Amino acid sequence: MSKYKLVMLRHGEGAWNIENRFCSWVDQKLSGDGLLEAELCGKHLKSLGFEFDVVFTSILSRSIQTAWLILRELGQEWVPVQSSWRLNERHYGALIGLNRAELALNHGEEQVKLWRRSYDVAPPPIDESHPYYHEIHTDRRYACCDIQKDNLPKSESLKQVLDRLLPYWNDVIAPEIRKGKIILISAHGNSTRALIKHLEGISDEDIINLSLPTGVPVLLELDENLRAVKPHKFLGDQQAIQAAIKKVEDQGKVKPVDN
Repeated sequence: MSKYKLVMLRHGEGAWNIENRFCSWVDQKLSGDGLLEAELCGKHLKSLGFEFDVVFTSILSRSIQTAWLILRELGQEWVPVQSSWRLNERHYGALIGLNRAELALNHGEEQVKLWRRSYDVAPPPIDESHPYYHEIHTDRRYACCDIQKDNLPKSESLKQVLDRLLPYWNDVIAPEIRKGKIILISAHGNSTRALIKHLEGISDEDIINLSLPTGVPVLLELDENLRAVKPHKFLGDQQAIQAAIKKVEDQGKVKPVDN
């Protein structure tokens, strides 16, 4: 029986989403379409009558921007927002900045799918020769976190994302839900996938098939143990959502050559 409701979403489209590049921990703002996605998400949640008590985000701009725009559309700008690096996108290591379709051409679609969607396969680690290494590892925002810069990840599997996310879920988010508060989590594709896997008990093998489009809210209904009582539900036009999911899945495929 459902006792609590939780709304999560992957942030609106970012600048590198347009270019089909792995963004990961590189800080990117929302694109023009991403701004619109966040606003439309807020309007839709308002039409459904959602009133949030607390919002959680990562410490990356695209996650925070999305939350702000949703709250503005809801007329709930006063709702407190808490941000944590533990909700950050997965660290894609040496793949950061690379084009997914070009990687599929060079390494094969199945390998790219494993890097993107599997549970326990991590991409090759980033090192100091990588063009975005220093941008990430000297970023001042991590000086304010419960992590030493020397311990910042060099690459992560989805399992590792879940491992660093769960302490924040158990110690910070879950207690708020148990108080009866309505929670919105504005995060990223993989931090959201990891949490859905945990709450729904999705197997390590089946999680590879879960893709999340940008800017689409996901509703989970939870029991008293904070476990999903039914599969997650995408809120919005279902036909448009399925088209958006297919677009995400096609990002890691070789582009057909025009004759």
